[in-house]
Amino acid sequence: MARFLAGTSGWNYPGWRGSFYPENLPAREFLSFYAVRFATVEVNYSFYHLPRVSTYQKWSEQTPEGFVFALKASRFITHIKRLKGVRESWGEFVARALALKEKLGPILFQFPPSFHATAENLKNVERMLAYKASREHALRLAMEFRHESCFGEAMLALLREHQAALVIAHSSRYPVPKVVATAPFVYFRFHGPRELFASGYSNAELEEWATHMKALLADGLDVYAYFNNDAMGDAVPNAETLMEMVVPAGRGAVRNDQQ
Repeated sequence: MARFLAGTSGWNYPGWRGSFYPENLPAREFLSFYAVRFATVEVNYSFYHLPRVSTYQKWSEQTPEGFVFALKASRFITHIKRLKGVRESWGEFVARALALKEKLGPILFQFPPSFHATAENLKNVERMLAYKASREHALRLAMEFRHESCFGEAMLALLREHQAALVIAHSSRYPVPKVVATAPFVYFRFHGPRELFASGYSNAELEEWATHMKALLADGLDVYAYFNNDAMGDAVPNAETLMEMVVPAGRGAVRNDQQ
């Protein structure tokens, strides 16, 4: 049965006290509180830092069985090296991430707008997707591109061949790809409809996205959806509304507060 998981991009937001977290809740308890309401979270921390194995283990201990962490690949890989000569650093990233065990979800590669579908970049993407950093764990890789040339058939063919997902990322700043499945799962990101990271989606806007997601689920595809419009606190209510639209409570929704 296809699985639907929705959450936010990160959980360590002191500004969410009062609206989501209790006013006096210590930051060290944010994740365990978050995991009561959501069954997944996207980790931005791993984009800027290389988490220790002990950090991943601590996160796992603070979340219930079935919880899923989507990890953002290091910017060293995507922005600094741009996929060139990253075998060692990618291997180290995965080796540490495997400490999450069954809670490890998709790994997100977010590329800068300057990353176009050039012959060199296509070759590097193919090499990256073909390299198996872990033989023990079937990794789910998701690629977020911010230049429309990467939405063309040349890139899509590579993603299909290696069963990697094209991220359907929505924002007012970058081009938005059509909803297309290139893997057994589809990965959505929501950065804000008007102001990047700082604007909320209306119910009408969310309903349009929910329609796409329900169709994908009906086709047997897993769907992950993460809200990165967290600056003004819109991510939590938007994620909760989307969950109710896609799989209403009591109808098999994957949400920890209903388990």
